[in-house]
Amino acid sequence: MSDVKKLVTQLFKSNNITVAANRMPLFDQFLQDEQNKAAINSIIENQNLLMAKWKLEDRIAEIIQQPVRVLNATVGKSYETRFDFNKFNWKDITSYEFQGLQEVGLLFDEKTKQITGVPTQSGDIKVVFRFKVEGQPEDAPFNEKNITLIINPDPKSLWKNVDSDKNDLHWKEDDLTVFAPINDRHILVSSKRGRSHANVGSFREDDFAFKDVENGWSIVVVADGAGSAKISRKGSAIACNGIVDYFMQQDAIASMAEFDELLEQHKSSTGDDIQKKLNRLVYNNLGKAAFQVHKKLHEFATNEGIPLKDLNSTLIFTLFKKYKSGYAFLSFGVGDCPIAILNKDVTEVTLMNWLDVGEFGGGTRFITMPEIFQNEKFATRFGFRLIDDFSYLMMMSDGIYDPKFVVEANLPNIKKWQEFLADLNGKNEDGVKVELRADNKEITEQFSKWMDFWSPGNHDDRTLAIVF
Repeated sequence: MSDVKKLVTQLFKSNNITVAANRMPLFDQFLQDEQNKAAINSIIENQNLLMAKWKLEDRIAEIIQQPVRVLNATVGKSYETRFDFNKFNWKDITSYEFQGLQEVGLLFDEKTKQITGVPTQSGDIKVVFRFKVEGQPEDAPFNEKNITLIINPDPKSLWKNVDSDKNDLHWKEDDLTVFAPINDRHILVSSKRGRSHANVGSFREDDFAFKDVENGWSIVVVADGAGSAKISRKGSAIACNGIVDYFMQQDAIASMAEFDELLEQHKSSTGDDIQKKLNRLVYNNLGKAAFQVHKKLHEFATNEGIPLKDLNSTLIFTLFKKYKSGYAFLSFGVGDCPIAILNKDVTEVTLMNWLDVGEFGGGTRFITMPEIFQNEKFATRFGFRLIDDFSYLMMMSDGIYDPKFVVEANLPNIKKWQEFLADLNGKNEDGVKVELRADNKEITEQFSKWMDFWSPGNHDDRTLAIVF
C-alpha cells in the first residue's frame, strides 16, 4: 500500500469511514482523480509544515528549559569561564547574544567562547541568552533563556571596620605604620588590628617598639597580646616599652660595654672560654631584661587587682650593632613569633629563636608565665650571631607568620623567604607592592596597604618589622 493510500485510509478511519473490499477499485480511482490528488498533496504539505513547526518549537522549549550552570564569580576578582556550546549540545544554534553581562563588568568573547571580566556587583545575576536555531527565519525574533550567574561578594566587604573605644583607659591606635632610620639602616614596621577585632570594635593586641641606644646598639621589639586575655593590649605595650627602658638604663649600657671587649678577644681566640663568656653575657643581660618586663607586668596586675594572665603576651626582641668586621645580633623569644636574618644576597636565612609550638602541643607561652624563667630550656631562648652583612632583619607576629609561612618547618627554607620578599614586591593576588628603598616617600602607605592582604581564616592582629 502506497504512502498516499495509507494516509487517506487513516484519514477516513479517523472520520469513521471504512472502505469495503468491493469498493477498493473505486477507492483507487478516487485517489487518481486530479482534484483529489491536489487536495491530498495539500494535506501532506500542511502536515509536514505542522510537524516541522512543532519540532522547532519543541527544540526551542528544550533549550530554554535545559539546566545550565556557569562557574560562580566573586566581586573584584578576575573571572573567566568557557560557555561550551558543544557540551550543551547546542550545535543547531545559528545566532545568539547575551544581555546583562556588561552591567556587572563582564563580556562574552565570541572567538574564545568565554565570559570574562571583573565582576562589579554581587548577587544572583539574571543573564539573558537570546538565540535562534536552525529552521527559524532570519527575521524571526530571538528566543530568550534566563541563566543565573552567582557573583559572590568580596569577602573583605563582609567584615566591618568598627573603631575601637578611644575613651578606654588602655586604648591604642588600631593601625600604626612607621618608617625611620635605625643604626646604619632603616626600619619599616606596621602593626594592624586584625579583622576579627575590627569587626566588633575591639582593640589591637599586638605592639612594637624600637630604639637606638647611645652605646651603638639598636633594639627592635615585637609582642603579640593573647586574644583570650582581657587587657593583653596593655600587656604587650608594657612588654615592648619595658625592654627599651631596660637597655636605656646606665647599668645596662655599662654592662653591654663588656660585649665589645669580649668580641675583640673572640676574633683572635680559638678557645671556648671567650665564647662561653659571650653566651653568659647575652644570657645575663637579655635574661635580666626579660625578667624585668615580667616583674613590671606582675606589678601592674597587682596594682590593678587583676589576674596576671589578663596581660598575657608573647615577646621577641633583637639587639644589633655594627662592628668593623660585621654585625652582632642578640635575641630573645617567648611565644610563636619568629626572628630571621637574611644574608646579603638572600641565599641563606638565620633563625634567631625557636617557637613555642610542637613540644607544647600548639599551646604558646607568654612572658607573664613564671615557669618560663624556671624551665631548664630558658637558656635556649637566647640567640647570638656574628654576621658579615645582612639584607633584612625580620620580626613578625603570628598574624603574618601563619598565612605567609603556615608551619614552622617552612621557616628554615630560604625559598619561602624569597617568596615572601617577592610577595612584598608585588607578587600577590592584589598586586600590592612595597618598594623597600630608603628614598621611597610612599613606603609607609605601600606597606600599610600590603598589610591588609586577604587570607581566608587568618584574621588576627598583624605586626611585621623589617630592618633593611
